[in-house]
Amino acid sequence: MTTMLEPDQAGIGGTTVKRIGIIGTGIMGADHARLLTGAVSGACVAGVFDLDAERAGGVAANSGGARVFTDPYMLINDDGIDAVLIASSDATHEQFVLACFAAGKAVLCEKPLSPTVEGCTRILEAEVAAGRRLVTVGFMRRFDPGYTDLKALLKEGAVGTPLMLHNVHRNPAAVPGLPSSALITNSAVHELDITRWLFDEEITEVTVHTPRATAEGGGTQDPQLLILRTESGVLSDVEIFVNARYGYEVRCELVAEAGTVTLDAPPPTSLRARGLHARELPADWRPRFAEAYRRELQDWIDGTDRGATAWDGFAATFVAAACVAALESGERHSVNLPEVPALYRR
Repeated sequence: MTTMLEPDQAGIGGTTVKRIGIIGTGIMGADHARLLTGAVSGACVAGVFDLDAERAGGVAANSGGARVFTDPYMLINDDGIDAVLIASSDATHEQFVLACFAAGKAVLCEKPLSPTVEGCTRILEAEVAAGRRLVTVGFMRRFDPGYTDLKALLKEGAVGTPLMLHNVHRNPAAVPGLPSSALITNSAVHELDITRWLFDEEITEVTVHTPRATAEGGGTQDPQLLILRTESGVLSDVEIFVNARYGYEVRCELVAEAGTVTLDAPPPTSLRARGLHARELPADWRPRFAEAYRRELQDWIDGTDRGATAWDGFAATFVAAACVAALESGERHSVNLPEVPALYRR
């Protein structure tokens, strides 16, 4: 039975087991299916869709025999699906989110909500017209234990007034010739969201600096250094380097008036041998943020409404667009977000 949402509730809520439909069963969709099946309570994977039917069939089998749909809209509108998780290609997010709205179903949409400001605007307008929050955007770092501890320390004033946030975001390798803008829209967008979330204020100004590009990038401007200024004057810098070669790494340091807080993610074991003290780094984001993804999904199923809203998805895309403009022009860009609709004011 589908559980109706309260007017301001973005999660699924209720007490029955929620039957989840997944659109897109690539790396992200398959991993979400695995977590929903074996690590999240109160949910089961009831249906899947992917353009690759064989891949969808494999995920369905590993999820306890979920139905394989041949049409994503049939999945969305099926009475046997209570809520939908969208992990398909970025360009499809808008159409599937809007279809979920029309069906009155809660939806967890992987970032970005839409790759364009115009697409995000249409989603915002549709949700505001519906009068209730139905979509949660997959900015999973908001559920990472390290980031939640950092925000708690900041909120309780443990280190005083924040001044700066230094962010490092490195991947081992990217597709050669990746558009330089993709470093912002596909990777650094997480730091854009985290900056807004940590400080509970908007980004008002952005600059993008371009050092000498690595020869490993195949023509991509990699790395990049983003400088973000918030409403209160906090500076958040983001080093994004997607061809760092050595592994996947995300860390940051908060600098405040009375101290600093450093966020790192060492594995539970480290090696001391042959004159070395070493720890292994993951090859991608999944081991680093495994617990964040699990908590994000559990929160969505429980309906406790702590995830990113459509407004957060819109703001991230809006700021990313300003960063891309700064990258292309080499100039500082102001970020003039519109007024937050009442539906999203906490």
